[in-house]
Amino acid sequence: MAKKKKKRAQLPLRLNFLFVFVFLMFSLLILQLGVVQILNGEEARQRIEETESTRSAISVPRGLMYDRFGNLILDNEPERAITYTPPKNGESAAKRLELAEKLAKIMVMSDDFDELEAMVSDRDKKEYWYIGKSDTYEEEQHHKEAESRLTTEESELTAAEQYRIVLDRIEEDDYNIYDWSDPNLLNIVAIKKELDQAFGLSPHTIKNEGVTDEEYALISENLSQLPGIDATIDWNRVRLYGSTFASFLGNISSSKEGIPGDNQDYYLTLGYSRNDRVGTSGLEQQYESVLRGQKEIIQYTTDNDGNVVGNETVVDGKSGNDLILTVDMELNEILDEIVLEELEAYINQDRNQNRYMTDALVAVLDPKTGDVLAMSAAHYDQEKQEYSDQAYRVIYDAHIPGSAIKGATVLTGYQTGVISPNTVITDRPINIAGTPRKASYTTMGTINDLDAITRSSNVYMFEIALRISGATYRPNEPLRGFNSDGFQIMRKHFNQFGLGVETGIDLPYESTGVVGSNIRDGGLLLDFAIGQYDTYTTLQLAQYVSTIANDGYRISPRLVKEVRQANGNKETLGSVLESNSPNILNRIDMDESYIERVQSGFRRVATHSQGTGRSHWADSPYDVAVKTGTAQNQFWDNGVQRETNNLTLVGYAPYDEPEVAFAIVVPRTGVGNNFNGIHHNIGNRLMDAYFDLKEERDQAGFDETNIDEMVEVESE
Repeated sequence: MAKKKKKRAQLPLRLNFLFVFVFLMFSLLILQLGVVQILNGEEARQRIEETESTRSAISVPRGLMYDRFGNLILDNEPERAITYTPPKNGESAAKRLELAEKLAKIMVMSDDFDELEAMVSDRDKKEYWYIGKSDTYEEEQHHKEAESRLTTEESELTAAEQYRIVLDRIEEDDYNIYDWSDPNLLNIVAIKKELDQAFGLSPHTIKNEGVTDEEYALISENLSQLPGIDATIDWNRVRLYGSTFASFLGNISSSKEGIPGDNQDYYLTLGYSRNDRVGTSGLEQQYESVLRGQKEIIQYTTDNDGNVVGNETVVDGKSGNDLILTVDMELNEILDEIVLEELEAYINQDRNQNRYMTDALVAVLDPKTGDVLAMSAAHYDQEKQEYSDQAYRVIYDAHIPGSAIKGATVLTGYQTGVISPNTVITDRPINIAGTPRKASYTTMGTINDLDAITRSSNVYMFEIALRISGATYRPNEPLRGFNSDGFQIMRKHFNQFGLGVETGIDLPYESTGVVGSNIRDGGLLLDFAIGQYDTYTTLQLAQYVSTIANDGYRISPRLVKEVRQANGNKETLGSVLESNSPNILNRIDMDESYIERVQSGFRRVATHSQGTGRSHWADSPYDVAVKTGTAQNQFWDNGVQRETNNLTLVGYAPYDEPEVAFAIVVPRTGVGNNFNGIHHNIGNRLMDAYFDLKEERDQAGFDETNIDEMVEVESE
């Protein structure tokens, strides 16, 4: 019995101990909750409301461009910029207007009233009137009246839809209660217009041109009073060689233009912001992914209202990589001068006869690699009587080439088997019923293929076309047995030289010329064979002659030789990230002796006693091989058919080891002065410039293989 009583006495003691323990635990918990709620409550609440899911990207300087000898072509110039980064969920229109009014006191969008006025549209004025401060009873009534114009059905639409309807119905008398001749008012509205275009947590440039020292300083000093506003540094592209080669360097969009609207989704998926500046043409567009660099990524911490409460850089920015181009800018500068001087001199020589002449175009390639050494085109505006550099015409404008393409015609004849080396024909006029008389510039009698190239026989080319088409010619009768497949056969072979197809140049766009649509007329096939039907660009002609010079290998022209890592130092080059090797597109499918035969013919054009280019090239010290061309270019002008000539010239040098090839096109020259030779003058001066520069560089020990050392030497 005594033992049982002892066990009963121990049970309450254990329960009491458990109760005390639980009490202490609850006391500690209550104490901790008190500490959290009283001392750290605000911090805890903020942490609960915070989100770290929003990131923004800051642009970095674009990559630079250098020429083949390390000369800096395209640079970045820092410029002051004023930006606005709104909260994640944006700001109300009223708050943006209030911010614009503050900014307008220390910054002007433009000092020019007309320019400032042009920035503000009628819609901007309507918005200002609608959200403007209602300082008077009259303004309040105007607001109520604008909103009361909504029908019952319209009042059920979304707020945004209602807003658009209200704005559309605001009348000129409404917003003209303000004095729009006041530049201060226009400045406020122009600033607000820029603020309206910003997206949440994405920096938008308000102004980056003409930001004064005072504006930059005042804004920097008052950032705390200007939420979302920042004074930063933007980058402007600077072309160090002016207009030379500028057409091919290309352009980038402004911060106002941003990414192209038609490709907006594409750019957004690549991490671009809507107001990012991107390449819109030329190399800037073609190599956008290389030049853009890596943006600096900032992670914003925001509360539930979208207000930024902190930020952290999670990815460091990296400048875009640099491009080493194939172009020789010193040669291109000289060529620009040559083309402009010769065009101006030729027009002034006989302004009446050359009154339709406006252009001279030149493309220069390395036939072995496809390197574009220079491209130039001078244009004359007849109305303004002004000359300008419009080099883009070299790849965009297509012209009738004339006899310059006869090398392709002869090679097509070899390849199809309708002629062979030393095939002899009789050069005589051809009269096809219903077709104008066709003949060479003089009756040549019995000639072979070499004579045909040397003396530029049309009739020899006609004979090749007739044989390819299977036609039988009898004087003064229609062609018998003509097969229109002859057009397809000849064009297919011309395509192998780059005539009528894309050259493959690394630019966003190039013309391929115009292909004649009438293939039923056999006479037009004969015209095609002498370069009087389809049209080609100057670059296509340069690729064609390069293919002949390069023993039948067609190589795509290239503008970018290397991609170099940006190293932050303009005076030295970074390491090579990518090297663009020559791209062989095709090899002409024929015996090598055939190509050598045409090469010999081109050399004879320059040196033989009967060569069409002898008077201009026989004394050249550079062993040049050329083919001349004159094409009749008839066009209608004010109801009158005008007669002009296109002058063309293709060539390469030296003949045995070609290192430079060129094509020259001068459209719409006067008739009758063909051999005065603007195309030959340009060609001769081009060869002088190329080989003079080469000699100077050889003596100085410069060539593109030691580009790194050259850049360092030039910087010292």
